[in-house]
Amino acid sequence: MFKTFAEGLYAASPSAGVVVSIAAILFCGFAMTRLTKLCRLPNVTAYILTGILLGPYCLALIPAPVAEGMDFLSDVALSFVAFSIGEFFRLSVLKKNGGRVLVIALLEATLASALVFVLLYFVLKLHLAFSVVLAALAAVTAPTSTAVTIRQTGAKGEFVNTLLQTMALDDIIGLAGYSVAVSLALSLLSPGGDVALWDVLYPLLANLGALLLGGVFGILMKWLMPTKRSTDNRLIISVSLLAAFCGVCAVLNISPLLGCMSMGTVYINTTDDGKLFKQLGYFSPPILLIFFVGSGLRFDLGALLSPVGAVGSVSLLTVGILYFAVRILGKYLGAFLGCQLVHSSKKTRNYLGLALIPQAGVAIGLAAIGARAIGGEVGSALHTVILAAGILYELTGPALAKLALFLSGSYSEKLEDLVPAEEVNGGEQLSDAELLIRRIRKIQETLPPPHEEEQAFTEAAEEHWEAYRIRRRNFGRLR
Repeated sequence: MFKTFAEGLYAASPSAGVVVSIAAILFCGFAMTRLTKLCRLPNVTAYILTGILLGPYCLALIPAPVAEGMDFLSDVALSFVAFSIGEFFRLSVLKKNGGRVLVIALLEATLASALVFVLLYFVLKLHLAFSVVLAALAAVTAPTSTAVTIRQTGAKGEFVNTLLQTMALDDIIGLAGYSVAVSLALSLLSPGGDVALWDVLYPLLANLGALLLGGVFGILMKWLMPTKRSTDNRLIISVSLLAAFCGVCAVLNISPLLGCMSMGTVYINTTDDGKLFKQLGYFSPPILLIFFVGSGLRFDLGALLSPVGAVGSVSLLTVGILYFAVRILGKYLGAFLGCQLVHSSKKTRNYLGLALIPQAGVAIGLAAIGARAIGGEVGSALHTVILAAGILYELTGPALAKLALFLSGSYSEKLEDLVPAEEVNGGEQLSDAELLIRRIRKIQETLPPPHEEEQAFTEAAEEHWEAYRIRRRNFGRLR
């Protein structure tokens, strides 16, 4: 019934079908978060489940042409994520321990990829092209959920600084490796199956060009947004530049992710303007919601439960579960060994690997781009495995990241740990009540200022209420 209604609406008016589909995706995605919130599950899980529910295997509420026409969203959505990662590449911080972090990132990214490749190709005997691409994806970490956990807990210190920088470098390594892996896969799947040196060099050179071009766009962004520029216009300019960069990369047939990351890095280091990243964070949720629901729409449940001949003789569900477990092992061991080599603190060495486990947003987006480039059963299988593993990572990753922050001593829920007495008493003898008041004031000083639009709205509401009270008082006197 639902499928007939959706197809009939789209056939009668394609524009109406698209608009109603987008409305259904947004509302159902939001509604699902209300349910998953009760189970303490992250929003990404809700969005993927919504896509599966609305897709062809359940209600079939979204017409196939609409779902197929959402491919471009993977580039747009990931451009916002990649740009936000650039905020973590502050040169002032990287100069202090950039070399140490690079060693850690290289080891944890490469070891995770190596272990996954051994599992897929040598143990499970899967196709070489599929094994190479999925192993390259194992290197990537999702910085968004961990960054949100850090903000929520107020964590800080050496462990947090090392974690943020490692995640940022980790994604650069993963994106470059993934570009090479997709190029190799296309060569392996071609009729001849020959791999040339150019197949490795071209994606590396293309990503280097994207990095340089992204830096140019970052300088242009700074030039177009002086401090006097209004908040609305800053948002318009930044979104238009990100979209334009994605368009240029699409014409050149290269991934926009490293370039968008470079754009964010150049912008933050030339302006020190962290407000723009927060503003884009307010703007991007609907786009990311549509993207993740769209990924769920293309989730092939039939392929998940049975082997795919073009990939191997093992079911994709088994591949997804094993990939989930082996990648965790590689991330933890790689981070442990890297910290051991650079003589990091014991707590950083023991718990950094736990905080690098989350993998959803970037990996799902890269899988969508890879599936589109590779096509066929191999591309569909890649997308299905990453979605299945992504749900598992979203169930466990944020919790493990929070556990790592707690065990490393990066945050505490005790007031005396948040604000030690020596920071507020100034050598004075204070009563318990006075000490509590000073601690609360100290915490208030560290809180970010209220958002400009919210403050302006509050002031306007207060003025409106005061005018209403005056009119009501005058009306009472007339009576």
